[in-house]
Amino acid sequence: MFTGIVEELGSLAGSGSERYRFNAAVVLADSAIDDSIAVNGCCLTVVAMGDGWWEADVTAETASRTALGSLAAGDPVNLERAMRYADRLGGHIVQGHVDGVATITRPGPDLRVAVGSDGGLRRYLVEKGSITLDGVSLTCFDIDDDDTGGCEFSVALIPHTMAMTTMGTAQPGDPVNLEVDVLARYVERLLGQNGPGTNDD
Repeated sequence: MFTGIVEELGSLAGSGSERYRFNAAVVLADSAIDDSIAVNGCCLTVVAMGDGWWEADVTAETASRTALGSLAAGDPVNLERAMRYADRLGGHIVQGHVDGVATITRPGPDLRVAVGSDGGLRRYLVEKGSITLDGVSLTCFDIDDDDTGGCEFSVALIPHTMAMTTMGTAQPGDPVNLEVDVLARYVERLLGQNGPGTNDD
């Protein structure tokens, strides 16, 4: 589990087959083999590490369903270690399980993102609700629906977020990993199962 507060801007050192190597420093401070680190919002498992680098296995399925597959050596990545139960929850609850890939349509600081109709993610987006883009906890607003069942929405980026994450260099056409608020999924499930105002007793 993560918070969506990026700890470090690392980079992809390289990839071969299904093994990716990342350059990092901060997130390695107390990490060990089998620990989880979010890379652009994708929860990956540390399988090897050394001085200034760590590696994870990224399956073809993960690469195809996220924007990790479009990374090239040298590309910057947002990194966050899994939260500890004693930590402050500075952003919101982030699982590191990417729901889909969205597309940047306008760069920051007034970043705008397009979400397609595939996956039915529109229903989880609400005005001033939490959203995770490439592992960054943000607040969405100005949601405009399109004719296909998709939508566009905006997020406002403060200078610190622009400087410390990949959101500052994101350009129109760039893919970004999107994770919706898991609480919305649970609410939907509960209401779908029982319906509002019903009683299981």
